[in-house]
Amino acid sequence: MSGRILVVDDEEKIRLIIRKYGEFEGYEIDEAANGMEAVEKCQKQDYDLLIMDVMMPELDGFFTCAAIKKTKDIPVIMLSARGEEYDRIHGFECGVDDYVVKPFSPKELMMRAKVVMSRQKTTE
Repeated sequence: MSGRILVVDDEEKIRLIIRKYGEFEGYEIDEAANGMEAVEKCQKQDYDLLIMDVMMPELDGFFTCAAIKKTKDIPVIMLSARGEEYDRIHGFECGVDDYVVKPFSPKELMMRAKVVMSRQKTTE
């Protein structure tokens, strides 16, 4: 399976882990260090999936997701240290397709990415 994934997280270490596992699975990985950068990248390029942190400087993941979904129909997996039910529900209300709580398994995240992207392809 191939596809383009934009990883949005202010922690470089997290982006590198996801890049390593994503590229191993055959995905093309792009990175953004914050929400504003993610919005700009999504205006210029198409992605098959966004994997996005919630807590970031400038623009948090929820606002970033809402801003991007105004113009693009891109599935989103939210990645967050905030695992309370309220946070997960808020994420789904904002249009995220899946919600993964940190610390996370990179292998599991890639399996979730595969499922979310395959679901998107069957609805197109």
